[in-house]
This record gives sequence, structure tokens and C-alpha cells, in this order.
Amino acid sequence: MYAIIETGGKQYRVAEGDVIRCDVAGDAGSEVTFDRVVLAGSDGDVKVGTPTVAKAAVRGTVLRRARDKKILVFHYKPKKRVRKLSGHRQHFAEVKITKIDL
Repeated sequence: MYAIIETGGKQYRVAEGDVIRCDVAGDAGSEVTFDRVVLAGSDGDVKVGTPTVAKAAVRGTVLRRARDKKILVFHYKPKKRVRKLSGHRQHFAEVKITKIDL
């Protein structure tokens, strides 16, 4: 069984036992529930939501919270001697999917 969930403006295809990186609130070890299930299905049966599948939820456990690799942002204006270099590290949470409820 698999599902497509929507969180943080992104969509993820998940199955039970998968580990995803997303931006959710909660400390390590806490339970999270994803209510916005866009599509759910198994081998032959697929349920497509309009816009979400009714009474469907995906449960998961937060494994850890961390920060991603640094992304360098470089602003440059030609012929003006303007150069600015800055970096950004995005926070994320690793979530292990434990159960898909339909």
C-alpha cells in the first residue's frame, strides 16, 4: 500500500516503513499525522481524492531533526562592484512512516 501526501507545499509518495525528509513540527520520537492524503492505493485499487481522500491519514514518527547542507547564495550586479555572498541551511525532520489509514 502506498499514498501520496502533501505537506509543506510539497508532495511525497510514501509506503509503510519509508523514511522521508520534510518540514514538520515535533521533536525526535514524537508522533505526526499527515491528514492531506491526495492519493492512496495498493496493487489494483487506487483512490484519488478531490482534492483529498476522505477519512485517510498517514502516521509517522520523527526520527531526528537536523539541518541540510549549506546552500550558497551569490548576488552580483555587473559593472557596479556589487557582490554579496551568503549561505543558508534549511531545517528538516526525518520521519518514518508507520501506518497508512484509509
